[in-house]
Amino acid sequence: MRYLLIALFSVIGLQGIAQKDSKAKEVLDQMGLKVKQAKGILANIQLISKNNKGKALGTKSITLKMKGEKYLLNQGKMEILCDGKNIYNFDGANSISKSDVGESDQALSPQKLLSGNYDKDFNFSLLSQNTKTATIELFPLDKRKNFQKVTLIIDKLKSALSSASILDKSNNVTDVNVVSLSYSAQWMDNLFIFNRSKYPKNVEIFD
Repeated sequence: MRYLLIALFSVIGLQGIAQKDSKAKEVLDQMGLKVKQAKGILANIQLISKNNKGKALGTKSITLKMKGEKYLLNQGKMEILCDGKNIYNFDGANSISKSDVGESDQALSPQKLLSGNYDKDFNFSLLSQNTKTATIELFPLDKRKNFQKVTLIIDKLKSALSSASILDKSNNVTDVNVVSLSYSAQWMDNLFIFNRSKYPKNVEIFD
């Protein structure tokens, strides 16, 4: 799952001269405001991986629960928990890797992907829009990131991400389809607190 998430959260890089397009920023800011005002978010997401020839390599379904900077992501028995400071990645079997949020700066977290808050890390441009949707391309400011470009499809009526396409540096693609998205979920704070007792006794934790 760790590699799957790298594909999902680590995106972008075409060396375009894209700047912060004001029209794109307006759409992204509306999406960001919607997330900021939400008490809790629940998203069901489908990931479709393709190689550089367009051949589908597999499909994964994940559930994402968010509250501010904190999130819990589940895919089968595997999960990733972020308490706002640390990220705990459980492989679904016998190990948990712990890392600081800052160490994941090369990746695009689920919170960032859905938030619309891209000013710090990306340039962006508006490809097209109509009354219902907007298509926006994101380009990383840090060229060390392990992706080339992210293309977002945003539902303007809901101010929400509808889908995204992530192009990595090997020209592989991960399509991200938001199957359902709720901004009215209510999560208890302890959902996002790491609890060692909920995992099997044989699980090892690696810092």
